[in-house]
Amino acid sequence: MSGGVTVSADGVVTGNTYDKYGSSNPVVRRLMARFQRSLDELFDVACPRSLLDVGCGEGVLVQHWAARIGAGRVVGVDLEEHSIQAGWREHQAPNLEYRVLASESLPFEDGEFELVSAIEVLEHVPDPERTLAEMTRCAQSHLLVSVPREPLWRMLNMARGAYLRDLGNTPGHLNHFSARALVSLLARHGEVAAVRSPFPWTMVLVRL
Repeated sequence: MSGGVTVSADGVVTGNTYDKYGSSNPVVRRLMARFQRSLDELFDVACPRSLLDVGCGEGVLVQHWAARIGAGRVVGVDLEEHSIQAGWREHQAPNLEYRVLASESLPFEDGEFELVSAIEVLEHVPDPERTLAEMTRCAQSHLLVSVPREPLWRMLNMARGAYLRDLGNTPGHLNHFSARALVSLLARHGEVAAVRSPFPWTMVLVRL
């Protein structure tokens, strides 16, 4: 899963332009179906009436969740980068708003949202602990986090000949989490309520 690298207005690598949600590749479609199904299972356990999605990207997932929440407030935040904001214009909902914000300092009240999520984000941020602390502060009841499962992710990249000079590391990935490392990190912020491992990701629901 790769594409052209995208960079924010202040020079941060935000990801790549590969459309994993809209891919026509049958393998990618199967992987993403499992990814989405696992996330929705954890979302249903949390059953939030409001949500903040940190690092929402082009807005595909947060729009999906906004539709599931219905009238409840949903906010997606990410850095300033052309393809991200272009995606926001395409992924709208009556109860969904977007803001250009960094994850390290969120301008929201304590407990303002029932659920705060970071889907494929912690691997990109320079200080995961600080981002998680801000997420925890803004959340009332749950955190929902997913990351690529390492070292599996890099091994898969290398197996398909991607990013060989960087030993399979995807551009912009500053942090690398095994399933155990992610659970251990999140357990410092609340009770780990559920863990899912759809290949090749790890996702965790934390009860605060």
